[in-house]
Amino acid sequence: GPEQLARACKLRGIPLVTFSSDLVFDGRLGRSYVEPDTPAPACEYGRSKAEAEERLMQIDADALIVRTSAFFGPWDRQNFLFNTVEQLRRGKDVFASARTIVSPTYVPDLVHATLDLLLDEERGIWHLTNQGAVSWHELARAVAARARLACGKIIAPEVDEPSDTSLTSNRGLLLRPLARALE
Repeated sequence: GPEQLARACKLRGIPLVTFSSDLVFDGRLGRSYVEPDTPAPACEYGRSKAEAEERLMQIDADALIVRTSAFFGPWDRQNFLFNTVEQLRRGKDVFASARTIVSPTYVPDLVHATLDLLLDEERGIWHLTNQGAVSWHELARAVAARARLACGKIIAPEVDEPSDTSLTSNRGLLLRPLARALE
């Protein structure tokens, strides 16, 4: 599907923007990933995204590919933050890794920055996430605190492999800090 869309856009001179994922990386680098870092996916989803990026750039070198991570928004009920708040309100445990580091992204910020890049005729790969990297456990605690819910039911699994797929950009930090986006 994305390849057909890329070919149609290229043929008609229509700018193409598509979204990819932090999961094109395996999380073993030891720092946040920047755009030039070579993809090394550790899961099938990441492999499919890395392959799509490569194929799309072969079809249209002017395409804009936005890598993002752990997105959340005010209308989305299918994300980690919403589920954390709902589970805590019901008095249920929330299991959240203290060793898996991500760069959460507030969808309205992502949309605005992507549109700005598109209007500015940017191309290539951009990392767009809110500034900051946190573990899923830290993120759960942050959203619980903002929702004025007790954090005692947020549990870090005892067996937990370290991974850091956080993203930053050497092209430009366009989204506001994570703490402000969570507010």
